[in-house]
Amino acid sequence: MELKKLDASEHGRTRKLWEEVFSEDTKAFLDYYYFLKTRDNEIYVLEEDGAIRSMLHLNPYQTKAGEGAFAAHYVVGVATVGTYRGRGFMRRLLVYAMEEMYRRKEWFTFLMPAAEAIYTPYDFRFIYAQKQEILPVEENGRDCVSVKPKEQERMSAGSVALIERDAKEPVMDMDAGLSDAAEMAAFFEEHFSGRWQVFTVRDEQYYQRQILEQQSEGGGIRLLRVQGRLVGMFLYSREGELEILEPLYLAEYEEAFREAAWRLAGEGQIGIKVYAPVKSDGGRGGFAIHVPGGERDGSETHPTDGERKPLIMARLLHPESVLAAMRAKEGCDIDCSFAVLDSLLVQNSRIWRICSEGPEAGRIRVRETEDSEGVLTIGALTSFLFGMKSIEEVELEDGVFLSARLREELRKLQPLERVFINEVV
Repeated sequence: MELKKLDASEHGRTRKLWEEVFSEDTKAFLDYYYFLKTRDNEIYVLEEDGAIRSMLHLNPYQTKAGEGAFAAHYVVGVATVGTYRGRGFMRRLLVYAMEEMYRRKEWFTFLMPAAEAIYTPYDFRFIYAQKQEILPVEENGRDCVSVKPKEQERMSAGSVALIERDAKEPVMDMDAGLSDAAEMAAFFEEHFSGRWQVFTVRDEQYYQRQILEQQSEGGGIRLLRVQGRLVGMFLYSREGELEILEPLYLAEYEEAFREAAWRLAGEGQIGIKVYAPVKSDGGRGGFAIHVPGGERDGSETHPTDGERKPLIMARLLHPESVLAAMRAKEGCDIDCSFAVLDSLLVQNSRIWRICSEGPEAGRIRVRETEDSEGVLTIGALTSFLFGMKSIEEVELEDGVFLSARLREELRKLQPLERVFINEVV
């Protein structure tokens, strides 16, 4: 059995295994994936007798965390031929790929798990939750003329899919084309990027790929415009009934978003599944869908028929880089040391000292030391740094020990809790 990283020219060899294991994926989606996504991803395989028996894909994303930017890889397509399962192939592939990413000093890797229990033994922990809600379909949202893509090509921009909010401010909705990607990226950068501490960069290329991906699932990206100006956008798919992902709109156009969603819904559909990022702050624009019956507390939305579901797990690969991106809370100086234990990437098992540095408020210096005030596992450190667990909750995990002083010092850290990693592949 040979473990290796495939040359890009060989990536197509893995399609057969993908089709066998992930039979729910359509031909249209796989055509998109193997034409575009496998151009620049990495695929690791285990081969026997010239045939691929197991595989793991790493899809690249430019990612921002704090003030830094780095390449991060999304783990997907983890699959093994049925008769070869139960032999530890997944572990071999995952550890090998993580060692490669560690050597490149990538901060972390991430994935959307089929089940949490599969990846917790590899020290993956949830870092991002998504709001999943049902938007009831109102028939009066269908009153405007529905415009199909081919019809859009024959119509002037000023007459496409008008949503009459009032006489002064008509809102149009239409499907995005590849030429709209740069404007979409600028819209995200101007109105939304500053609200997140950690997020995948949504540049022109990102949105071009996203348009093609949604089209492979029978959907697209819908744009909301006022007098030509972009005021909102959302992804949608039609594999079955209409579903909406990642609605991002200026706060005053919430009703326009609803109406655009209603208009896309098929006849007989009584509710639209909406997958939205959990609101990052008190601002409302596109961070939680407010459905009828929802209660608001000024900072978070709690609709009666929605839920906050953990979605993305991450695994720290280079904790030194992540710690260096952290900041102390306002008015706090920090100075402490702790050991990190990592049973898979043993290079990470070190003792770190973090301390406030220089005149710039909150900046932290990271260096190795010999004296430890406590012990954190790599998984526990992940949950704490990304704000998914308090220091008291982390202390209950196996393998964690914190002195009273260390516990108080770690409370001074500002976690990277505003995360927006909403990827599917």
